[in-house]
Amino acid sequence: MTASTLTRPRPAATVPASRPRRRLKPGRPIPFGAAIGPLLLLAGWAAGSAAGWIDSRTLSAPWTVVTTAGDLIADGRLQDNLVVSAQRAGLGLAIGTVVGTVLAVVAGLSRWGEAILDGPIQIKRAIPALALIPLLILWFGIGEQMKVITITLGVFVPVYIHTHNGLRTIDSRYVELGESLRLRRTTFLRRIVLPGALPGFLLGMRFAVVGAWLSLVVVEQINSTSGIGYMMELARQYGQTDVIIVGLVLYGLLGLLSDGAVRLAQRRARSWRRTMAD
Repeated sequence: MTASTLTRPRPAATVPASRPRRRLKPGRPIPFGAAIGPLLLLAGWAAGSAAGWIDSRTLSAPWTVVTTAGDLIADGRLQDNLVVSAQRAGLGLAIGTVVGTVLAVVAGLSRWGEAILDGPIQIKRAIPALALIPLLILWFGIGEQMKVITITLGVFVPVYIHTHNGLRTIDSRYVELGESLRLRRTTFLRRIVLPGALPGFLLGMRFAVVGAWLSLVVVEQINSTSGIGYMMELARQYGQTDVIIVGLVLYGLLGLLSDGAVRLAQRRARSWRRTMAD
């Protein structure tokens, strides 16, 4: 082998023209794809109940649950309890969102704010909100205040974490541009900070809405006299499996609808960005 052979550049690898281009994306969106999984689950539940594989004392059949839901709607119990639960979850979600956003902005735009706030919030993040219920009962009793505070604690942490991360990952070139243009603080917040933190905030909201309903499930079973959780706890005492399933289905639907609303807002807010899911 000669020196010229060693130094001769190798020809670049070429792809045969006849080979079709391989698609690496997941593919086109499936119409009503989000409903396929729940419908398959419902079909398996119905098939198991019809074939006798599922004991009705353990899990009521879907048609029994639908009939029970109709009866609860007819006598007004379902609507009344739903309104109370929605008010609790909505109030805790609103307070937690405001608290989490404000703390994230303070910690994200100030080193002193981060030094003071981030550590305690990370400690709170490691402690489940539901683990604080015994202490909250001692402090606030077993009334509505304790329930709303528990939901708030389950909401503000994910909002803070993702909003703070969104703030910290804003491209520094935009900040330098704002400094070069000598933007006012309010203009800087409105034009650069808020748009940059919006993706993280919306992601945090997806976790927050689910956290609100999860916290609600627990607090409504603690000496409540109204709400979906109270209805389910009362049904447990009387062995009414169908009523319990109605409550679970309702919780699931509320969580899916809440998450879907945030995802819709997320898609519209980021309509300019093309992703692999598009």
